[in-house]
Amino acid sequence: MDAARRAELVARYRGGHAVLVASLEGIDEAGLDARPADGGWTPREVVHHTADSEMTAAIRLRRLIAEEDPVIVGYDGDTFAVRLHYGDRPIEPALDAIAAARSTTAQILDRLTDADWARTGTHTEAGAYGVEPWLETYAVHCDDHADQIRRARAETTS
Repeated sequence: MDAARRAELVARYRGGHAVLVASLEGIDEAGLDARPADGGWTPREVVHHTADSEMTAAIRLRRLIAEEDPVIVGYDGDTFAVRLHYGDRPIEPALDAIAAARSTTAQILDRLTDADWARTGTHTEAGAYGVEPWLETYAVHCDDHADQIRRARAETTS
């Protein structure tokens, strides 16, 4: 990945929290809890998943940079949703967690050397895993979940 592509993805990563927040504009409690017809997650559940994923991602990046060949462990998002009570918790602290994880991680991304960008480990579900693939995934993570929220909202209001 060249420096221009990295910079583009870091900028997108930096803007992810705002994109997610914008997808929630004007939503009320009923809208947060409206389940899509396909049985997918409600907007409230999506926000909590995004927060847990973003906090996990922040630690994954730090481990890739600071440790030699770390093992990055996957997790079951559906189990998290049930056991961590995604369905009835307020979303504001989760949104704050996303903002903090992204802000502090963006500071790190800004300081990475070419050698840092080349660092790798092993993901228990995906195999070989590195800093650049991490960025490709998480640069669009909030955008993807904002789209999921917008689809759920459109479905429940139409």
